[in-house]
Amino acid sequence: MTTDRWIKLHTVESIFEMETLKASLEREGIEYVAKEHKDTAYDGLFVLQKGYATFFVRAGDEESAKEVVASVKSLPHVVLSED
Repeated sequence: MTTDRWIKLHTVESIFEMETLKASLEREGIEYVAKEHKDTAYDGLFVLQKGYATFFVRAGDEESAKEVVASVKSLPHVVLSED
């Protein structure tokens, strides 16, 4: 398996998850590409169908990147009330 090949890692559902995953991958030194599915011409129509963004990593980083995704997915989500 060649490490130059890019593979699909994970699709995130929100901007919060996207930013958290970006920061976590960068902290681990894992190169990634994030393809956002929002399109201003369609006002985010495809976000509901495809998710907020899809992450791709090099094949050689797949296992460590999957560990990062699992770590991010296990984080509690904080919701701030407007009260």
